[in-house]
Amino acid sequence: VQLQASGGGLVQAGDSLKLSCTASGITFGSRTMGWFRQAPGKEREFVATITWDGFSSNYGDSVKGRFTVSRDNAKNTVYLEMNSLKPEDTAVYYCAVGPVIKFSRYVADYWGQGTQVTVSS
Repeated sequence: VQLQASGGGLVQAGDSLKLSCTASGITFGSRTMGWFRQAPGKEREFVATITWDGFSSNYGDSVKGRFTVSRDNAKNTVYLEMNSLKPEDTAVYYCAVGPVIKFSRYVADYWGQGTQVTVSS
């Protein structure tokens, strides 16, 4: 299984960025996908999930209204569109396959390698 995340970079506050994560080795079209992030010295944080059919999504409180998760099952790719970026959005962003909450924290079947997003003020 491979999850290749891309699209990260250095942007200014207020800018937008779109991340992509392309999966291989899984039946992508039948799996819930998620995005998470981890800033230096902080725990991994839930960002968003999207169901296999794209009909339902959930967002972390800190990104609601600014981030949008979507997917293209024909391309085995999940996206995270990030608008109105803030310095506190700076983190490594990871995509994940099949994220679920266990014992009050998210676990997943597979995690991507991450892509760095840095937002300058």
